[in-house]
Amino acid sequence: MSKSKAPDSAMKRPSSGFDRSLTVCHALFSCSAARWAPLPLRLIVGYGFAAHGFAKLLRGADNFSGLLHAMGLPFPHVFAWITIVTEIVGGFCIALGVLVPLVSIPMAIVLLVAIFTVHLPYGFSSINLQAITPNGAHFGEPGFETDLLYLACLAALVLGGCGPFAVDNWLFRKIDAARRATPNGVPQ
Repeated sequence: MSKSKAPDSAMKRPSSGFDRSLTVCHALFSCSAARWAPLPLRLIVGYGFAAHGFAKLLRGADNFSGLLHAMGLPFPHVFAWITIVTEIVGGFCIALGVLVPLVSIPMAIVLLVAIFTVHLPYGFSSINLQAITPNGAHFGEPGFETDLLYLACLAALVLGGCGPFAVDNWLFRKIDAARRATPNGVPQ
């Protein structure tokens, strides 16, 4: 006697393109795959901030300071260096997942200052197409869209965690182990 196999239609295999798409979506949003979601956020936000900081530094902090002075901000030289250091150090910290809740605060402040002092008058869109000529497209000043996206990513990382390969995960495990090793859970 031989065992009969179930027909193909009885197997748990998606039959249509839509079913296959649902299966793929289910796999992507499963707990094991969802835990990786913060990693691309960390990498792009970290790279973006560091790249902007290095661009300001390579053009010269005095150039950025002059821009801040022209905008009427107080202590432009001090704020130029604070911004550059925040963007570079904060970018590396976010990319590595180091002290993300803490470094997100000055990074959010830099973004909010950029929104209200530079980008707000130009509206929401980061792409303001002004004209298309034979020489190509000409764009106006960017709006605050990109700054809001960076703020949303920082909020997602702070509220949802840093994901895998974050230094914070290692750091929090060490703190928790030290807390459990001491009496009353209070480190000496």
